[in-house]
Formats: sequence, C-alpha cells, structure tokens
Amino acid sequence: MVRLPKLPAPPDTEDIFSVIDKAGDAIEAGLNIIDKVADKFDQVAQRFGPPEPTTPTRDPESQKESPLPTTLPQPLPEENPTEDIATACVPCALGHYSGAARLLNEAFRFRDDGITSNQVLDDIAGAIGELNAMERVDLTPERLQKTPQWERTIADEALRESRKLRHRLEGIGSMEEIEKAAADTESYYKKLNRQWYRGRFGNLGAKKAEAIAQRVGEE
Repeated sequence: MVRLPKLPAPPDTEDIFSVIDKAGDAIEAGLNIIDKVADKFDQVAQRFGPPEPTTPTRDPESQKESPLPTTLPQPLPEENPTEDIATACVPCALGHYSGAARLLNEAFRFRDDGITSNQVLDDIAGAIGELNAMERVDLTPERLQKTPQWERTIADEALRESRKLRHRLEGIGSMEEIEKAAADTESYYKKLNRQWYRGRFGNLGAKKAEAIAQRVGEE
C-alpha cells in the first residue's frame, strides 16, 4: 500500500484576508502619492510655462482712419507782376523833397527856442531822413536804369541836389543857416516839380500825364 505524502495544513482563512487588506492599503497609499506628485508637476508647469498671448490694446482715437481729402490741392495761381510806373523815381523824390522842405520850415518856426532845442533838432533829423530815403530807395542806380532818358536827366539832378543838401544839413550850425536851407529846399522842390510835369506833358501828352500824376498822388 502506497503512502501519500502528508500535505501541509491549509492556512488560516483570517490570515489570508489580513494579507489582502494590507496589500490594498499599500496600493491606495501609492496611488495617493502619485496623485500628489502629478499635482506638483501641474503647478510647476503653470508657473514656468510660456505666457498666454494677449491682444494688444489700441487707442480708440488712433483707430480712427484719417479722412481722405475730397479734392486734390490746387496749385497756387501765378501772380501777375505789378508793373512799376516808369516815372516812379522822380515822383517819389518830389514827395521826399516836399517833406524835407516842410520840416526845415517847421524848424525855423521854432527859432526862438534855439538851435539846440528838441523841436529844431528833431526837424533837422527828419529832413535828413527824407533825403536818405530818396537817395537809397527812389534814386538808386537800379531804378535810374529803368527810367526813360528824358526823366533820367531830371532824376540825376535831383540826386546831386539831395546829396549837397544832406551834407549841408549835417554840418549846420546856426538858425540863419537853417533859414537859408529851408528856403533853398522849397525853391528846388518847386523847380523839380515843374520839370517833371513839363517832361511828362512833352513826351506823353497832357491827358496821359495827368492820369499818371493823379495815380502817383493817390499812392
């Protein structure tokens, strides 16, 4: 008769369930650790990850489109050059001679105040200013070249007389000299005025000369 080997006694049922419970607790604890580690990775990724793209804000005023011009800019009209009166030199010189004569007459009127009074000195200075303006503006070489030949003779004479009178006033020293200068300036002004009008009448005719003389007087 064959004898079978003696089998070990089966383990206690309570021991088996105890081992299973411990294994389950260990697995659950491991899963909790894995969840916590995953949460940490997510936090780090959010902190150091690339920033989310943002839409740039624009000023509402800058978003407004500039209105296009409804019409194209037009070129400026060409200005028609104003024609100078051919006889502008002498008529303006007449005005300066007239102003100088008036100022010298005024200076002599205040002769009782003395030659060093403010009124007399200012009148002399004003007369010199009139002559300076005539020589440096109205009777310049440029303007004299544009003057007709008949008038050029009168203008040249007016320029020479102006220089002589100006130097005379710059060295004046008495009321008697002022009186003589005032009389001479008045006389030459009348002479110059007559020469110019006669020249205009002789070269252009009375009607046209009168029209130009009136126009110069209005200016």
